[in-house]
Amino acid sequence: MARNLARANFAAFPLKDFDAIVTNAAGCGSTLKEYPHLFPADDESHKQAEKFSAKIRDITEFLGEIGITAPMHEVKLRVTYQDSCHLAHGQKIREAPRELIRAVPGLEFVEMPLADQCCGSAGVYNVTETKTSLELLALKMDSIRETKSQAIVTANPGCILQLRAGTALHSTGHEVLHVVELLDRSIHRD
Repeated sequence: MARNLARANFAAFPLKDFDAIVTNAAGCGSTLKEYPHLFPADDESHKQAEKFSAKIRDITEFLGEIGITAPMHEVKLRVTYQDSCHLAHGQKIREAPRELIRAVPGLEFVEMPLADQCCGSAGVYNVTETKTSLELLALKMDSIRETKSQAIVTANPGCILQLRAGTALHSTGHEVLHVVELLDRSIHRD
């Protein structure tokens, strides 16, 4: 099944037409970058997978490479950043999201303790192992409270949903944003 889906992506994205294939979901990006592992080295799809995976960029990685050229406006907000496991551990991208956050004028960025520890989402872990997932989430919310931040920024939809659940369950009042949502707020400030 995974090989068939990979081949469908190869067909959907003719590589000669793209400099990069950008994703805003760290979990998806990790999988797309691992396509060569789906095929034996002697399979003709292996070379195609290598070429395809070489074009994949997380949005934070991509923007970190090309830079932001749009004028940015002040955002008066104290934020912290939760590493997405797929981005930090899977793709080894840790600084690009932080650099983008720091680029927002007027923003106060505070590192949280244990920022690279899982929030409990972990794909479908929060569904299959709900009790443990909620325990991890409670620990994460304690770390977030220590920052005295107003918002939590992360780079994966699963983390966003988990952290939003955490802010509701623990009544923290935090806003939860994707890195790109924060950048958009600064660029499109009225």
